Amino acid sequence: MGRGAGQEEPGRKAVRLDVWLWAARFYRTRSIAQHMINGGKVRYNGDRPKPGRQVEPGAIIEVRQSYEVRQVLVKGLSETRGRAADAALLYEETPESIQRREKLKEYRRLGCLASPSPKEKPDKKQRRELLSLKHGFAEAEQDFYEEDDEEYEYDGS
Repeated sequence: MGRGAGQEEPGRKAVRLDVWLWAARFYRTRSIAQHMINGGKVRYNGDRPKPGRQVEPGAIIEVRQSYEVRQVLVKGLSETRGRAADAALLYEETPESIQRREKLKEYRRLGCLASPSPKEKPDKKQRRELLSLKHGFAEAEQDFYEEDDEEYEYDGS
């Protein structure tokens, strides 16, 4: 007899993808896991799955969270959410994924260095200089456009 949709192989439990992601602590609730799967933020062996997809050991799951994309290998199955230490045993992140996340982390750090914020607020003198620079530029720009308008005055004829 063939294997039906609701039947399991003996000695092997079936776990839904949304439940596994919740149990492995990728998402705080099953509802959030379902929304992320339906939104295309999760890939199962390179395909876009449904939340009810059965997870199998050895599968590659790609999870997008914020700036990070994690690619994990399923090592174990669980339907219950336990301690973080137990959840970490359910998967192993691929070396390529770790390298890619570290590289992106470094790029984000360098991006912050490219546009640094001042270490302290400007004092009164510095604020006046900034304002005069800002308003001086605005006045010069306004004068430029006023001169330009005078050249093209419409006399009504």
